[in-house]
Amino acid sequence: MADAAETPESRTAVYTTLAAGSEFRHEIEVKRSRFITVLARTADEDAARAALGRLRREFHDARHHCVAFVLGPDRDVQRSNDDGEPSGTAGLPMLEALLKRETAPGVADLSDVAAIVVRYFGGILLGAGGLVRAYSESVSAALELAPLVRRRRLRICSVPVQHAVAGRLENDLRAAGYVMAETRYEVQTTLLRLALPDNPEELARAADRVAAMSAGSASLLPGETEWIDVPIS
Repeated sequence: MADAAETPESRTAVYTTLAAGSEFRHEIEVKRSRFITVLARTADEDAARAALGRLRREFHDARHHCVAFVLGPDRDVQRSNDDGEPSGTAGLPMLEALLKRETAPGVADLSDVAAIVVRYFGGILLGAGGLVRAYSESVSAALELAPLVRRRRLRICSVPVQHAVAGRLENDLRAAGYVMAETRYEVQTTLLRLALPDNPEELARAADRVAAMSAGSASLLPGETEWIDVPIS
């Protein structure tokens, strides 16, 4: 599989990927050949290859199981494989479909996605050009329908509050438009966790809002940054 240069640290604060836990399937037919595209969210190369292995077992009677995947916030890891199709007619067009997919006007930032196309040969040769179009269109059509989310690098801030008021304050924060990370429950307090843009102005505004909502009884405690899934509005 073809490699791309890797960097030790991400330069990117936001990119687009499949919704968590989703594996999306879509099928097209071209001159009696079936092209079944499976899109899987994959955090690393082992996960991408595990997805390919599962599909090889599920579609064990198919002629080809071609794969392409792109990984990392900066899309530094890019791989593709033709699995017996003529060189350059399957894996590379699939990879280009992933890389060129616009998730907003003029923005192509899809990552942490593996595309596996299972082909059942229909008895009619498609030629090199026909194969390129079929594999590219199969992935592109699946991406048009797949559930996507934004993945943002955000500052996770904790708000320790008494258990009795945690539910109300959390509802108020959600209603105000804040992105909430997983709530944590301790013996004496509940830790509400907000995912905020990592800049001083946003953190200061959020701290003031928390203080106002809680009548001064709660404080915002900045923590580490994490990758958080945010719905696409």
